[in-house]
Amino acid sequence: MKVKILDYIDFWQSAKNSTMNTVGKDKGKYPDSEWKRRLLLSEHSPIRKIHISWKWKGLKSWVSVHFTRHKIGIDHFVSTQRTDRTGINRDIEPQGALVNHEVDANAQAIITISRKRLCTGASKETREAWKEFLFELKEVEPELVKCCVKDCIYRGYCYEFMSCNHHKTAEFQEELKAYREGINL
Repeated sequence: MKVKILDYIDFWQSAKNSTMNTVGKDKGKYPDSEWKRRLLLSEHSPIRKIHISWKWKGLKSWVSVHFTRHKIGIDHFVSTQRTDRTGINRDIEPQGALVNHEVDANAQAIITISRKRLCTGASKETREAWKEFLFELKEVEPELVKCCVKDCIYRGYCYEFMSCNHHKTAEFQEELKAYREGINL
């Protein structure tokens, strides 16, 4: 499985302008890294102006299905496995068949998906695919990647029906401290 960022345009000035507009001001100067991180953590609506497109090549079909469950702020384009298009007999092809999965998403969707797909309760393969995407994303949006955490870090506690108990570990405390660093606590 490989991940490639397909399309990225720096929309931060536009996001900053929208933020300034909400407080009755004209556009501000281009935002610095700390401002970006704080806006992302606050999850105010201008973060939906930040868009990224990427593609997983050779993703297992059943892992792709996990990602297609996310639908708000994201669009999925998955290669077909229809018999009339591929000649493959779908009654025989296993769920592990490889697909190409292209995605367009905004920053809010990426944060939200991270909460579920970085959780230890998600399948190992799904976590690996999401981590691989975040690794590639870090090249263009490092502040966004810093805000992509598992749900227990995001909420400060685990609310899953079947907890892995990560929230009871010293590692959890370290991750939580790093996530909250420099925020209005």
